[in-house]
Amino acid sequence: MEKGESSSAKLSEDEVWAKLIPVDSRYSEIELRLKETVICSEVMNSSSEKQEWCKITRNVDLVSAMMQNNSSKAIVIDGTVVQDEHAAVIKCGSEISLGPSDEGFVKYRLEMMPTEESRRYMQISLDVEDAKCCICLNIWHDVVTAAPCLHNFCNGCFSEWLRRSQERRSSVLCPQCRAVVQFVGRNHFLHNIEEDILLADPSLKRSSEDFVLLDSCASIKSPLVLSSRKSRRKRERSPSDAANSWEPLCPQCGIEFGGFQCNESTVHLQCQACGGMMPSRLNIGVQQHCLGCDRAFCAAYWRSQGVNGSNLHPLCSPETFKPIAERTITRIPSLAHEKNHYEQNITERCIREMTRSLQDVVADWILKLDKREIDRTRMPLNHAEMITSSTYTCSECYDKLVSFLLYWFRVTMTTHLLPSEVGQREDCWYGYACRTQHHNQEHARKRNHVCRPTRGSHM
Repeated sequence: MEKGESSSAKLSEDEVWAKLIPVDSRYSEIELRLKETVICSEVMNSSSEKQEWCKITRNVDLVSAMMQNNSSKAIVIDGTVVQDEHAAVIKCGSEISLGPSDEGFVKYRLEMMPTEESRRYMQISLDVEDAKCCICLNIWHDVVTAAPCLHNFCNGCFSEWLRRSQERRSSVLCPQCRAVVQFVGRNHFLHNIEEDILLADPSLKRSSEDFVLLDSCASIKSPLVLSSRKSRRKRERSPSDAANSWEPLCPQCGIEFGGFQCNESTVHLQCQACGGMMPSRLNIGVQQHCLGCDRAFCAAYWRSQGVNGSNLHPLCSPETFKPIAERTITRIPSLAHEKNHYEQNITERCIREMTRSLQDVVADWILKLDKREIDRTRMPLNHAEMITSSTYTCSECYDKLVSFLLYWFRVTMTTHLLPSEVGQREDCWYGYACRTQHHNQEHARKRNHVCRPTRGSHM
């Protein structure tokens, strides 16, 4: 069977993980492909005869190797002499001389090839105390960052601080340095560090009850704009000066719609589609965030307030953010079948030969989704278990959902319903995770990729 290539498969035996680069360009590079490799090459600059002189074994940390001297002479590694049958650790950049350089022995330099696997082992120095929330004094959970001071907190902790601050004062102060917070948002980079710390030291992990409590308080899903007050002048200002210094951010700043009007302390969300602002309002029964990606979108909110767009304040089209059941689709998304155009064409032909429309097929599978007849493990959306036909999503997340449903449409089709020339194709070992399908049209055409992997890490 023809091999494919998994997008996250482990390093294969055919892949080069390191090279020995000769200092003298007359000699060839030596590629290391296997976990354990016996090296046979020229030893003396004055001779073209090849001899076995060492065995190199890749270490489990993926960033170093063990070299055992198999020759009868001493080998010099970074200035250290390694005798016959002895071994030493070599790393990227290590210089290896097969004997004293002044006696004409060949010299090599080890060059490690970067891989996705090895990048995971890169280490950084971090004081755990710098990764703690100053409110609860524990390692961050779902970390958020406040600006402009750039201090970090648990989402739940800062959300509760934000709620209490809005009840007591017109501005929100940083719990750590007391600077006025103008912006706060989730920090996905530090979230990865947070997870790595807990993996390295499980004793720092809080109880599941603590996590449930923090998550129940967490209200920061997308970036929040907290302060719209201009504070460049340092002189005492009268109340009228303060009113004039307030910069309206959205149509409801200064104008009442639906019984609500923004004030100086109103927290605002920035729409991810149009860039406009809207007040952040919890528990009003109107969706302001896409459940699939947690980003803020203003279309549903302004529609509920009866507000139309203007030149001063951009507003989204209602089509950008609406319930799944109210959406229509006429083309297969470009994301479908891992962007494999050949598989997309097959799906399109299948639907056409069934004398149905894409909208009909998607509607059927949304119904199956509602009835929980589909395994949601690979659904590429946040909060996958909560997605139903009444869920509000953005256009991008809807395309991801349709692509997910079309995968299930295809894998549940019997062979006789497929076009005759594709029904007999063998499955690619790596299935939907295959990388070869993206750059090798012949492989994409020859093998079926709408299937589960049977090789690699996705088994």
